[in-house]
Amino acid sequence: MEQVLTIVCKLNPNSQQVAQIEATLEAFANACNYANEQVKPQITNKTTIQNMVYQDLRSKFLLSANLAVRACARVGTNRKTAKQKNKPVKFFKPTSADYDARIFTFREKDWTVSLTLIEGREHIKMDVGNYQRGKLKSKKPTSAQLCKHRDGSYYIHIQIKDEVPEPLKPNNVIGVDFGRRDIAVTSNGDRWDGKQVTDIRDKYNRTRASLQQKATKGTRSTRRRARQILQRLSGREGRFQQWINHQISYRIISQAKSTKAIVAIENLTGIRERTNKQPRGKVERRRTNSWSFYQLRYFLEYKGIKEGVEVIAVPPAYTSQTCHQCLYIGLRSDKRFKCGNCGWHGDADLNGAKMISLLGQSVSLPGGSGYLYCNLSTDSSGLLQSPAL
Repeated sequence: MEQVLTIVCKLNPNSQQVAQIEATLEAFANACNYANEQVKPQITNKTTIQNMVYQDLRSKFLLSANLAVRACARVGTNRKTAKQKNKPVKFFKPTSADYDARIFTFREKDWTVSLTLIEGREHIKMDVGNYQRGKLKSKKPTSAQLCKHRDGSYYIHIQIKDEVPEPLKPNNVIGVDFGRRDIAVTSNGDRWDGKQVTDIRDKYNRTRASLQQKATKGTRSTRRRARQILQRLSGREGRFQQWINHQISYRIISQAKSTKAIVAIENLTGIRERTNKQPRGKVERRRTNSWSFYQLRYFLEYKGIKEGVEVIAVPPAYTSQTCHQCLYIGLRSDKRFKCGNCGWHGDADLNGAKMISLLGQSVSLPGGSGYLYCNLSTDSSGLLQSPAL
């Protein structure tokens, strides 16, 4: 089994190469926009698109043969993605271009990449660290993406294929409850407090608001300085959150691997839309919109594939309201949970994580249906009472 990883390396082009990169990105985006305008929106097959506009892309935008083919493929792929979301493809920005083995080569001997640009082939030096060197050593990648990031620097996103082990035979399931106050709580009792992340996000928000005000109302030098600081701060907040999620996912997957366990998480797709429909203040809405639960899920999934740990997503309905001991609907108040049937009480997120673990066991382990089974009981009137699940 293979796993595709993307290794991001910064490029150090000279002034002439910078001009060629800019021209190539601009031509590639214009070619994509032209193909998107000329070909009927319902056509998503890249070969059909190529047959209709290939010659025009070569002549109008001076693209090499393979860059023209890649432009057609990007339009087709974006249309397929947009079709799933019921949204049209509107516009392509000059921020990236796709490369295949015929127009891209990685050279380990001098740590450069050879790229076909508008005016021909160029060898561009890479600025790589130990992580990139370790991943790219002895590799012969066949695809990449030339990108211009928000900071104005140029990067090459290189796709490599790694062999991954077969999934482990599980003995149990670790449930993981995602949240904002606690970023993650596992059924084993591990938790990661989200207060530091919230405080830092609030700090950056205040700083941005102050700088944006100065950038519009200050003196000329103040406005220039404020814009420079805003650009420097751009991405720091996201990189900090990314680092936190990497640490959490690494710990959870390592524990699952050592105990031969499956990791069960909640499928929280659409939770922001549902949450924002409720009456909420401006601060709470901002905090909800910056909640990076999907990034944590993605990190868990790809690290799980790498280590042979299966990660499954279960429906989140009633996981935070159901008692993991007796499967009755209990009472949750803020961070506390109390069951009126069996009397269990404790941390609400821990109870939710244990319920997620039970759901994961029910669909993943042999005889799993028994994990969500409980006997009917009778109340004082003699009537049968059954759990919510």
